[in-house]
Amino acid sequence: MLLFFICIGSLLLAYKFYSPFVERQAGINPNAQTPQTRFDDGVDYVKVHPVKAYLIQFLNVAGVGPIFGPILGALYGPVALVWIVLGNIIGGAVHDYFSGVLSIKEDGKSLPEIAGHYFNVVFKGVMLVFTAMLLFFVGVVFIMSPAGLLSNLDFFEGTIFAHNAFWVLAILAYYFFATLLPIDKIITKLYPLFGLLMIVMTVSIAVALMFNAPQLPALSEIKGIFDHNHYDNVLLAPNPDGLPIWPLLFVTITCGAISGFHSTQAPIMARCLTNEKYVRPVYYGAMMSEGIVACVWAMAGIAAFPGGYVELKEILDQGGPGMVVNQVATTYLGVAGGIMAIIAVAIFPITSGDTAFRSLRLTIIDAFKIPQSIRNRLLVALPILVIAYFMTKIDFSLIWRYFAFSNMLLSTSVLWLATKYLFDRGTFHWIVSLPAIGGTCVTVSYIMTAGIGFGLSQSLAQPVGIAVGVVSLIALILAHQKRKGADKSEAEA
Repeated sequence: MLLFFICIGSLLLAYKFYSPFVERQAGINPNAQTPQTRFDDGVDYVKVHPVKAYLIQFLNVAGVGPIFGPILGALYGPVALVWIVLGNIIGGAVHDYFSGVLSIKEDGKSLPEIAGHYFNVVFKGVMLVFTAMLLFFVGVVFIMSPAGLLSNLDFFEGTIFAHNAFWVLAILAYYFFATLLPIDKIITKLYPLFGLLMIVMTVSIAVALMFNAPQLPALSEIKGIFDHNHYDNVLLAPNPDGLPIWPLLFVTITCGAISGFHSTQAPIMARCLTNEKYVRPVYYGAMMSEGIVACVWAMAGIAAFPGGYVELKEILDQGGPGMVVNQVATTYLGVAGGIMAIIAVAIFPITSGDTAFRSLRLTIIDAFKIPQSIRNRLLVALPILVIAYFMTKIDFSLIWRYFAFSNMLLSTSVLWLATKYLFDRGTFHWIVSLPAIGGTCVTVSYIMTAGIGFGLSQSLAQPVGIAVGVVSLIALILAHQKRKGADKSEAEA
């Protein structure tokens, strides 16, 4: 129980004391005109109150990510909580914050355009490919998962609503309108309410678990996981399936810790904020909130089942994390919990899917300088959704693997982009460059072992990933020393 309170307290303290330090490095100017003020177009550049913007950003980046991922990560034990908190504070929160800073500083543009400005056309092209790929896969995943869950609900049995194809088409139809319509027609009206619902659900589950859960993680369990007398290799400490912590835990739990998908959502609210001072509460605040959600559901996976990890594994094998959400919510919250569980596993992913396709439209329009007419928006969005429909026929697990890699690679790329931004400003770039190096290690290790990559053994992949990280660190130190020398020479001149 103490471990859980330490995790939540750490996230809150990081927002209170660390985020202002991060903000000071970013060059926020409360007197600067924002993109919304300069480009108000009634479609994407629309004034949104900062509280609404926070709730929308929170829901855009959250969906079911900080619910499903931590439930799966709970199979690794309490170390999942530790990763969520450290990943969020060191990597995820600054990643999301600088995604917002860079976008609002660059006219609300998408990240590939910003990458081209700070690096070169090659880096812009790489970012464009992986941003578009990630957004597309997120959209497809969030058609398939809610459609499957809704079609399998008991009270739809024997009706047209029990057919997966019906829900696929219904969700696609919603995505079509949500992608095309001005942001203040659907998103700014409904999403703050859904964001509040996620907060209510999270608090309710946390309180119920604290008073009723049969087993809560203790600090002593962390020591057991990293005990060299118990495992041959600390980086290979397995879960019940024998899967290694490095790098798989960091891929399993992304939302709540660090997720490249979040950076793709940054331009949506960056085009709607009326003052740069709102970037920290909206972006950093939303990611900190998502970390709390992730901690609650990791705790639920660890503590809510009398049979421990074995029982959790059996439920996951039967119905995936959606069944875990349903059992936890109905067990601890009754009928109200069951209703919130259905919304969590069905409605929340849809709210992330539609903003993924909207962001993909914005990314393409930015990349090719396409005017924002309704005809052009239609010509961009319609082919994307048609292709997405046919992609729903492909094996879900294959799409998820490509999504996982794209997510990791993009988050690392954004951290390197933020490093360049702070490096050029001459401020404390280590707050993003060190997480960028860590992300590079994880990304390289993962692609070296993954079936979609090189398929190497852990014993080979781990040293390669670490070696690449060390080389990156050395290169960064040399560049840092070179800049200090240049600054000294300028000062003397």
